Amino acid sequence: MRLDWRAAVKALAGFAAGLAVWAFLSTPYNGLLAKGAETLMRLFESPDITRLNADGDYVTVDRVDFSPRSKHPAIPAHDLTFNFIILTALFAMERRTFGDRNIAGFAIASLVLMVTHVLAVITEVMSIYVTKLGAWSLAHYGAFARNFWGTANAGYRTVLMYAIAFGLWWVCRPRAEAAEAPARGRSKKKGRR
Repeated sequence: MRLDWRAAVKALAGFAAGLAVWAFLSTPYNGLLAKGAETLMRLFESPDITRLNADGDYVTVDRVDFSPRSKHPAIPAHDLTFNFIILTALFAMERRTFGDRNIAGFAIASLVLMVTHVLAVITEVMSIYVTKLGAWSLAHYGAFARNFWGTANAGYRTVLMYAIAFGLWWVCRPRAEAAEAPARGRSKKKGRR
């Protein structure tokens, strides 16, 4: 098996570019994630009690029914979103990195990835609610909820975070066959003349 050095260098450059974008935009992006997750959670809450606030690299969890003196849990958002760097590296190593199809595929994959980041924040918040608030968690959530949200959070952090980046690249990348089909058609026409 031969290593394609050009693809490896492009992937490394994409990794560096993704890291720079992720580091530079993470603070405003965390605010967007906090608002998106809070809005989605409130659709299923009655009354609306969850408040999520971006605080630099963290999303802090506040509830109306928390005591003002209690500590507010904080989620390190960068732990949930760094798969953007992997996605950028994967799209960068494509044959035509700045081709229209590759750029469009990357844009679509990034939007879907953003949705998964909002869902990841929700699973993190819910895992805090169901397992990390002591007697309050036990009084408000049953065994099924604790198992579901705990597994969802652990599954995202250990496997899904990486699988989603690779899966989105695989689905949204430009297909080599699609790019080669017009070239094959032209060569057949030339041969017939």
